[in-house]
Amino acid sequence: MSGLAAVAAVLRGARHVLILTGSGVSAESGVPTFREAQTGLWERFDPRALATPEAFLSDPALVWRWYRWRRELVRKAEPNPGHFALAALERRLPRLTLVTQNVDGLHQRAGSRAVTEYHGNLFATRCFSCGESPAGAEPDDEMPRCSSCGGLLRPGVVWFGEPIPVTALQAAARAAADCDLFLSIGTSSLVWPAAGLAEAALAGGATVVEINLDATPLSGQSHHVLSGKSGDLLPELVNCLLV
Repeated sequence: MSGLAAVAAVLRGARHVLILTGSGVSAESGVPTFREAQTGLWERFDPRALATPEAFLSDPALVWRWYRWRRELVRKAEPNPGHFALAALERRLPRLTLVTQNVDGLHQRAGSRAVTEYHGNLFATRCFSCGESPAGAEPDDEMPRCSSCGGLLRPGVVWFGEPIPVTALQAAARAAADCDLFLSIGTSSLVWPAAGLAEAALAGGATVVEINLDATPLSGQSHHVLSGKSGDLLPELVNCLLV
């Protein structure tokens, strides 16, 4: 039985599938990774000069200019076949939990309905002071302010030194403890606490599958490793389920 067929067989019998996606999935849509987005005008900046609460307080206009530039890059990207395959899996399986480390919203644009965004969303905005998230269109002001308290609005992503949002952290932890199949897709398995989800799934007896171009620290612990692009392998996996 081929690797894809073996994984498809596990999928058919799975009660609860937890999927964790990382930057490799979005890279196939042309979305640069966090560090790749520091090119051109931005290559001289250290990440911590652009993505920490301290950096924002020091120069909010600079941080906003970088995030608006990143938003424009993502707006030009389209979901790839891997994104659409995951949305198709969600429709076919009894229970699927999708946790993403990506902040680009491409899973939602591809049709995935229940997405836990571990690191926030690039297009979300919230108040730095009171935490409130404004409704409606994203603000056009160079340094937008909160309509409730007057504080500075900031991009709704998780910066260096900030905790994962409690709701996302708890939802992912519950899924890792409950799932019987865990798929790690396009992630380095190096960034914590997301990297700990696979360990929690393994501890609970789940089958672990890794889909990635390169080997990671998780590869040696996985029951199945599929080497390649998720945009190629995931549609094939969906097709195997239909056979």
